[in-house]
Amino acid sequence: MKRKNNLYSRITDIRNIISMYNTRVKINTKNKMKIEKFDEYYVSNITLVKNILDSKNYKPGKYNIFIIKEPKVRLIMSLNIIDKIINHLVCEYLLVDIFDNSLIDTNVATRVNKGTHYGYKKLVNYLNKNISKKLYILKFDISKYFFNINHDIVKKIIRTKIKDKDVLNILDSIIDSTDSNYINEEINKLKKKEINRIKSSNNSNKDKLIKDIIDIPLYNKGTGFAIGNPVSQAIAIIFLSYLDHYIKENLNIPFYCRYCDDGVLISDDKEYLKYCLKEITRIINKYKLELNMKKTRIYSIDNGFEFIGFRFIRKNNKLLIKVKNQTKRKFKRKLKVLNKLYINGIINYDTFNQVKVSYLGHLKYGNCNKLIRNSLNKLDSKYSDLGRYVRIEDYL
Repeated sequence: MKRKNNLYSRITDIRNIISMYNTRVKINTKNKMKIEKFDEYYVSNITLVKNILDSKNYKPGKYNIFIIKEPKVRLIMSLNIIDKIINHLVCEYLLVDIFDNSLIDTNVATRVNKGTHYGYKKLVNYLNKNISKKLYILKFDISKYFFNINHDIVKKIIRTKIKDKDVLNILDSIIDSTDSNYINEEINKLKKKEINRIKSSNNSNKDKLIKDIIDIPLYNKGTGFAIGNPVSQAIAIIFLSYLDHYIKENLNIPFYCRYCDDGVLISDDKEYLKYCLKEITRIINKYKLELNMKKTRIYSIDNGFEFIGFRFIRKNNKLLIKVKNQTKRKFKRKLKVLNKLYINGIINYDTFNQVKVSYLGHLKYGNCNKLIRNSLNKLDSKYSDLGRYVRIEDYL
């Protein structure tokens, strides 16, 4: 396979830089104060990004590290605006453009036109066509995936397709950015602070929260990617492409789909799925990863299984699909918070509606018409000034 060269100019093109800021960073950055500050000196900051990239000596800035507790406890590492622009450029033009065509169709994490709902439709279509069969589902989960992706293996994978030394240098600098000592120091401080805060709270779930925070791992040298960054997401998709192809082409599984660190294999042969699990374990270990055996098991379609936010189960020879209860609870909380933010003038209606429609669109896939109707009816009655915007039939 011929490796690609002369790629670096893609990310130094001023048109690409401006486009990436306007269509990715500006829209998706939640901290709008950062955007306002960037826009105050827009021309200078865009020029600075170009100059940094032209110098071919980019070093990632410090991550802003914090812990979120919804929908589950997670460590997030956010970039400043300039680093975000560069991260998006590298992701789009030096990873996605180069590797996407080599990925299997049902690798469905954060891919354009092949995301969660694409995987959902593929899975539902297969289950409905084979609903009368005695189906078994092997679901596997990779333990602490983002924390354990090996840098050296990633670099070898990247070098199978890319020859450009300038591209390899900037990718290496981003890949190795979690090796900085301050990251583990900051994580330890955050964990201690959060645990003390939870201990002094009235939260009825404090024991579980404290355990989940204690379980947040530190980064070992040469392993791990920052959770929440575009390059990290792209690497997570690309990293196990060999496993994806092996399952589909060597194991000849009728249906297989992977969402980042979760995968499902479907077959009518339970014993063969046991063999597949051994093969998957072997390859996962080869990549210096481990399966989470508490979440890895073989299910019968009659007992049901969960994947990509939905629960699938066969009842009376029909496929039933439900949104996970965790997602429903999160939607109710989110809608309540959004309502208050809008009524108090903290966010505008476009922002309110964008998030609401995103959740409602997801809930539609899980036969949640009653939940949608009840939520929007409450919205109409409790917040009369929003009533004119709400058309329940638009969401059912």
